[in-house]
Parts: sequence; C-alpha cells; structure tokens
Amino acid sequence: MKSLTVFLLFFVTCATFAQTNGTEAPSRSTIQRFLGFEQQNSDSRPTGWFGGPDVTVFADSHEVHSGHWSARLERGPESPEKFSALTRILPIDFTGQQIELLGYLRLKDISEFAGLWMREDGEGNTVAFESMEKDRVNGTRDWAEYRIKLPLQPAARRLVFGVLTSGTGTLWADDLQLLVDGKPIADAAAEVPPAPTVLDTDHEFDSGSRVQLFSLSAIQADNLTTLGRVWGFLKYHHRAVAGGKRNWDYDLFRILPAVLAAPDQSSANAALVKWIDTLDPIGQCSACASAPSGELNEKPDLDWIRDTQTLGTELSRRLQSVYLNRTPGSQFYIGWNPGAHNPTFRHEPGYDNIHLPDAGYQILALFRWWNIMQYWAPYRDVAAQNWPSVLHNFIPRIALAGDKEAYQLALFQLIAKANDTHANLWSSLNLRPPAGDCELPVTVRFIENKPVVVALDASGSSLIKVGDAIATLDGVPVASSFDSWAPYYADSNAAARQRDIAAAFTRGSCGPASLDVVRDGAEAHLSVERLHRSTGMPRWHDLPGPTFRMLSKDVAYLKLSSIKAADVPGYMDRAARAKGLIVDIRNYPSEFMPFVLGAYVVKAPTAFAAFTIAQDANPGAFAFQSGDVIQPGPKHFPGKVVILLDEVSQSQAEYTAMALRAGPNAVIVGSTTASADGNVSAIPLPGGFNTMISGIGVFYPDHRPTQRIGIVPDVAAKPTLLGIKAGRDEVLEIAIRQILGPAASQAEIEAIGRPSAESHSAPVADSNHAQ
Repeated sequence: MKSLTVFLLFFVTCATFAQTNGTEAPSRSTIQRFLGFEQQNSDSRPTGWFGGPDVTVFADSHEVHSGHWSARLERGPESPEKFSALTRILPIDFTGQQIELLGYLRLKDISEFAGLWMREDGEGNTVAFESMEKDRVNGTRDWAEYRIKLPLQPAARRLVFGVLTSGTGTLWADDLQLLVDGKPIADAAAEVPPAPTVLDTDHEFDSGSRVQLFSLSAIQADNLTTLGRVWGFLKYHHRAVAGGKRNWDYDLFRILPAVLAAPDQSSANAALVKWIDTLDPIGQCSACASAPSGELNEKPDLDWIRDTQTLGTELSRRLQSVYLNRTPGSQFYIGWNPGAHNPTFRHEPGYDNIHLPDAGYQILALFRWWNIMQYWAPYRDVAAQNWPSVLHNFIPRIALAGDKEAYQLALFQLIAKANDTHANLWSSLNLRPPAGDCELPVTVRFIENKPVVVALDASGSSLIKVGDAIATLDGVPVASSFDSWAPYYADSNAAARQRDIAAAFTRGSCGPASLDVVRDGAEAHLSVERLHRSTGMPRWHDLPGPTFRMLSKDVAYLKLSSIKAADVPGYMDRAARAKGLIVDIRNYPSEFMPFVLGAYVVKAPTAFAAFTIAQDANPGAFAFQSGDVIQPGPKHFPGKVVILLDEVSQSQAEYTAMALRAGPNAVIVGSTTASADGNVSAIPLPGGFNTMISGIGVFYPDHRPTQRIGIVPDVAAKPTLLGIKAGRDEVLEIAIRQILGPAASQAEIEAIGRPSAESHSAPVADSNHAQ
C-alpha cells in the first residue's frame, strides 16, 4: 500500500472523510474541551471531530484513560480504505516557537502502526508535517503517553491534527493536549491577523468560472495556448500581478470569454493587449531587477515573447516592456521554505468546493501547473519535454474533461510529463490505473523486466507461488497493461515506473481474477481472489529483523528503514572491528542520516552535493550554490563501506547515499535508483487536488546531475528470478563479496547473507526530504 505520509500531507476532507456532525471550527480557547473526548452523550462518533471511515470510528465509554469517554478506531480485514483517522482543524491565530501534540494511546493487535499526526498549512500549501508513522508503534500496548512536535512556521495559517491507525486492530485515544512552547494552547499569545489580500476581497467567481465548453476549434486551442503563456508570464513578471494587486485566477476567467470568441489569432492577441493595458501602467522601473546571475543550470525560456509572428507586434512589445521593467520585489504567489529555499506556492487556492466539470477552473489547473513548471521547477529541462506542445496538447484534454474523474485522469497524464517521481496527483491515487478496491494478496516486483511474485500474504491463495512470473492478468498480456498504465505515472525513470506499477499491478474489483503465470518454464492458469489487503506487505528490500546485526565477525549490517540517530554510536562501536559495514538503503530512512553516519566515513571535511535555487526576480533561472559538507567525527570507521541501493531508494535515500559515497572507502552496490531528489513543494490544483515537484536541484559537487539518472552504482547488481525462487538476496551477497574479497567461497557468502525469518519492518513514507 502507499505510505500514509504523502496522503496526510494533503488530507483535510474528501468523500469518505467528510465532516458530517455540523460542528463549527473551535477556537484555541475552546479546543481543549474536545481533546479529552468528554463532550459525548452517545457512543457514536466522537463529538467535534471529523474523519473516518465512519464504520471504524467510535466514542467509547468502557475503555478510557481518564474521565468517561475515549475515542476508538477499530479496523478489521474488511474495513474500507487503508487507514482510519480522527482529525481537527484549528486556525493558527497565535504566536510561539513550537507546537506539541501529546496524548494517551492504547493499542490492541495493531498490524501496521498507530499514532498522532500534525500538519501546518499555509495559504494553499503544507509548510510543516510530523507523525508517528516512522516510530512503527504497533502490536498490543497498554495506555501510554506519546507526543510529537513541530516548529511553528511563520507562513502557517491553520493546524490540522489528530490520531490514526493503519492496517487492522483497535486504537484508543484519550486526554490529548496541544501545547505552544510548553504551555496550553489557550494561553498562547495572540497573533496580529494578517492584512487582507486581493484574494480576500475579490469573490466574483467563487461559485464557478461561468465558462462553458463543449468543443474547441483549432484556432481556439491555438489562442488558449498563447493565453496560457501570457497569463503565466504576467503572473510572475508584471509588477501589479507579482505584487499581489490582482486576483490573477479570476482575471483569467475575465479574459477567457474574449479569447474563446476571437475568430482568429490577431483578434485574440488584440484582446490580450487591451487586457494588459487595463492593469497598472508598466512605466519605467526606478529600481529594475538585474539579469540572472551566477553559474546558471537553467535560464529563463523567454525567446517566445519576441515572436511577433505568433504574438503580433503590439502584444510582443507589451511583454518585452513588462520584462524589462520588472522589479526585484517579493513574489505574491511564491514564497520560500526556510533552510532549503524550495518554493512554496502560497496564495494558490485549491477551490475544494467548485462543482466539476467547470471548464474555466480546469483550464486554470493546466495553466497554473504548466507555468510553475516553466518558472519554478529546477528540473524543467531534464524532463525533456517540448513544453509548448505539452500545453497545446492538453488544452482540449483538460478543458473538455466531462466529469470529475475524467478531469483527474487528464491531470495524471499532464503531471506525468514532469518525469519527476515526486510528482503524481497525490490526492487521487485511488483513480490511477489500475484502479480498484482490492488486489491479489501478493507483492509484485519487476525482475528481469517481468512482473514476478516476490512475497505472499498469509491470507492469500496457496495456488500462487513466490517466483511466479505473471504473463496475463484477467486475459490481458502484461505488456499491454503496462503500456496503457504508464502514461499516468510521473516517474523520473523506467526503474521507478516499474516499481510503482508493480505496487499496483494486481489491483482491481474485489472478487475472482484470472492469472496466467510462468513457473519453472511452464505456463499455468490460476483462478484467484482479489481481496482487501489485510496485513502489511514488504515494500522495502532490506533484511527483515533488527536494524543492526553482525552478519559475521567481519561483516556488519545496518539498515536505515528503522534507524534511530541516537543508536548510531553504539552500532558503530559494535562494527569497529569488522572488515566492512553494509549500509542498506534499499528503503527510505526513518531519520535523517547523511551527517550522523557520514561523520564516521570521512577523514576530512568533504563536500558531497551542490544545489540549484530559483531566483525570484528572474523566474525560470536556477543558479548553482555550494552544498552540504560532512565533518569528520571523533571516531572513524576504517573498513570498507558498502551502500546498497535499488529502485525503492528515492529522495532522502539517494541524498544519504551521496553523502556516504563521499567516504574514501565507500562503494555503491545495486541498481538504478528512483532518481528524484530535492525538497518537495506542494501544488494545490482546482477541485481540491494536489501534486508536488522537486523544489530544488540536487547535484554532485562537480555539478553532475542526479535527477532522472539516479545514483549510479559502482558495482551493478540486481536480483534474478532464480535467486528470488531460492530465497536469496543476491545484491547483499555481492556486497559481502566486496568486503570479504575473491577468496571467500560462494557457499560462505550465501550463508552469511541469507535473510532471517524475522518479520520485515514496514515502510516509512517518502514525503519531504529536508536537508
């Protein structure tokens, strides 16, 4: 299943998780009354909370930590969705340094995890997030206090928080508290409310764009393409628009009718000239923005504003004047996350309540996303797209999408053009093909370019075997299915696309499914059942069992999927006499490790990355900046360091590998990684949908790229079909060979590298990579 952090980054309300009890949003002076769940008069859902699914959420008067009531989330094998949650939303109208959510939880037979979660939202984007997902609190546990913390971000406008559980089992929650700088939230200092913006005062199109389209002529599509480029250029360059004096979304709806009604190109261009002249006069700037500076990895793509054949003389002249007279002031529609300096797309409403279809809002979604890619995506050129053609080709697909589902599917295909594994329409993954509420109780992975069963759920059919290579599913050949699904996957490379399609490969309607497999060279036809997934299945490829172990006296093993920074010194002391240390990052690190582990592998200060950052006065320009440096620690690991990577290694995992590879005795073993690195920036889209981009560029110190290329291993190694059937970890075996050398026998290598029978730890989300 998909990890929950990405979903919770965007989760507020949806069809299943809608607020149904009619309660008003609490103030910080009254919220504490609801956090103890004592506002109950029945054992239905907890009063004052929303979430769901409804059939899994209850108030409980029998099992409490204190008082008379608690909240209970109870899930069984047939429970809908993948998790259950209770949620509250609170305006951030207070000041402070840190927000803390704490409370008491009791668990019974939780199969995956349970815990607290908290998110700070800005205007149209998430600015901070924390949850207990990485702590893997599961099983059966008596009442105990848990807590999570977040620094209060200046751009935060509301706090979204609650409790959740994933998998099966029962979670009770009671006596929650919200603290600001260690004091009850009711005592926090009040914040001076921000001054209203044009978005607060312009409400003309709140109920719809009033643009109706049932067809598009060729000239309309051409004119809309020009409008999309002009609208985006003005958004980030015209002083009135970039300065926040115009509700630019609604101005799009004001100009759209004239452009759609234009009988030819020149008429549409004349309408745009007239429109620009209604904005504040361009005039001569007194302090103009300077040209892009520094070593640029990407330059603004603005040759088109001088194309008089397409734009006409007057429109081209207006655009060139806007560019020459832009000022270096801050961007109203763009902010910057502190530290990493990736963009936040503030003042970009998600328009959750718009009734779809709405051609105007659907065109707005295309124009917003496309122009963000042009001006704020550090990997725009690496995506290798003809961007004007992408805009032109998607205008009819998105504008004419006849219902909400068709619109979302068109957005999936559009976003896939970014070739960025951080992208995807994260708010709508349930619609991405292959769609369905159930799946075969197996884990599929592409081995030797074939979808192969690599693990079985205990609830599944005994007919399926590990090592079965799927040839057809429900009568459709694998190649045909893959080709039809691939355009909906915004992956950076083929390895990541195979990974993501494999994770969803057997999804479909609940009930019977037919399967043709190749087993031991012979074909077999199987009739099996698609089921609701009842238990967590392994998605990482590291060893089951402990985080650290000595595979032998000479070989230490450390996996990062369950690593705790506080435990690293003890692990490294235990590994000190080994010939080599294997660091398994065929997963997503549970904590940020580049500098903690890197201190043991370098002998001198060592740079391992460089970044490209956008220039807000020159939208579309990305200049190199010096990156991070590992400082050596007091103890140095003298042996060989072997880093394991494959297609599940993404973002922070790749960044960690870059850091560890900087050590003089380090070598990378494995295969192509997912090749998506850089802190993510969320993009709201009309209709309440959400996507992301990698918001900064990550490169090696010599400016060699990583995006779409990934971390290329020094020693290539992939699992084979024979190895999967034999239960061997062939990539690990090659890593052991790197440490022990050619003198070690293959039998010795296999014995050291054979995974234990201990249960595999479940994955942690790939969400925000904080450097």
